[in-house]
Amino acid sequence: MYNRIKLRVCVCVCVCEASNLCQPSLPSYWPNGNPLRYLPSELLPKTTHTYDTHQKRCSGCKVPVFNRFKLNYISLSKVPDLLSSTMWCGRVALRVALQRIAVVPLNSLSITGGLPGAVQREMSSLPRVYITRQIPPEGLKILSESGQVQFDLWDSDDVPVPRKELLQKVKGVDALVCVLTEKIDAELLDAAGPNLKVLSTMSVGFDHLSLEELKKRGIRVGYTPDVLTDSVAELTVALLLTTSRRLIEATHEAKTGGWGTWRTLWLCGYELANSTVGILGLGRIGVAIAERLKPFKVKKFIYTDVAPRPELASLIDAEYVSMDELASQSDFLTVCCALTPETKDICNKDLFSKMKNTSIFINTSRGGVVDQEDLYEALSSGQIAGAGLDVTVPEPLPTSHPLFTLNNCVILPHIASASYSTRNAMSALAANNLLLGLKGQPMIKELKL
Repeated sequence: MYNRIKLRVCVCVCVCEASNLCQPSLPSYWPNGNPLRYLPSELLPKTTHTYDTHQKRCSGCKVPVFNRFKLNYISLSKVPDLLSSTMWCGRVALRVALQRIAVVPLNSLSITGGLPGAVQREMSSLPRVYITRQIPPEGLKILSESGQVQFDLWDSDDVPVPRKELLQKVKGVDALVCVLTEKIDAELLDAAGPNLKVLSTMSVGFDHLSLEELKKRGIRVGYTPDVLTDSVAELTVALLLTTSRRLIEATHEAKTGGWGTWRTLWLCGYELANSTVGILGLGRIGVAIAERLKPFKVKKFIYTDVAPRPELASLIDAEYVSMDELASQSDFLTVCCALTPETKDICNKDLFSKMKNTSIFINTSRGGVVDQEDLYEALSSGQIAGAGLDVTVPEPLPTSHPLFTLNNCVILPHIASASYSTRNAMSALAANNLLLGLKGQPMIKELKL
């Protein structure tokens, strides 16, 4: 039977609990009957199953706890579907019973004493995967339902896995799923060893990856572009309007008593109508931003890149200009380029000095493309009117940083892709890239090294 004591942190599941073998009648929240009704008879315990909190075993059959998994739910009674992707521990028991192949956390292999030896051997022969962060449910669902891998993960979405632990966890793995917070360098790749053949990053950017080291070792790399185009474009427009119309300042004034009698120029900002919008780095995201800005009656779109991109420019009727022309003509300048050695600190004193003192600077690409000291000088001196940043160096930006002292600088905590649908799509793509890579097949999105 299930323990319904309210839990604040996690729920512990053992194999017998997940299979629900102890109850003569099935709970209403198990939608299609007992999924393990075809479990081999030799695995059917003849005793009542309850969870022993102190021993971390089933009180009836003494099967060890299968795993711990953090949930956002307060109690088990609120979990609507025990086969949902948030409850992947339960899926493990399902796989063991029905397929004799399980997608399981690596750390559970030592505590599967209640499983037949043949099942344990089959499980241990699957490719080993380490996931450096608790990725959104869709990605975990794809991995768990594939029956092709066994995985372990850092089960927190609040803080990155400590470097020391990461170096231990990657030893001997066949594949890695990572995010931007993990630096994949020679040290980590050496720790992983020669078995590592596939890396899948849940990100569009790849400046956290040592590409030369990956190439040298023949490790294939998947990433997740395109799926976040809409969410990044939406956030960029929101940040542009928030900055140009001084919404953060206005909210602060309203909350702190600054809202007094009407004044003619109080909290005036800059509007998009009849303006020129410049795009530094024209790709899918730049096009998507322009498409969303068109209804605001923007007069002209201009862009610069390493070379003209007529196929994309034609979609938004944008004109190719030089870097100097982009700076001098733009009323709003939005940065959409990737971070490369060539683009590092490309937005610097030279660029800001050529911009209008009424212009708004927006960066939702990578923090490293901006020299933040030069940006501070441009904002504090009035060289440019305002800036909106979703990315900084470092991340998080220390609260003592001078940019936080400026009313004309809006800083967000790197949330451009932070929509539920986008993050799930990114995790799904990362999972599929990894599975295809392990099969030796072309990934959906693979970096050319």
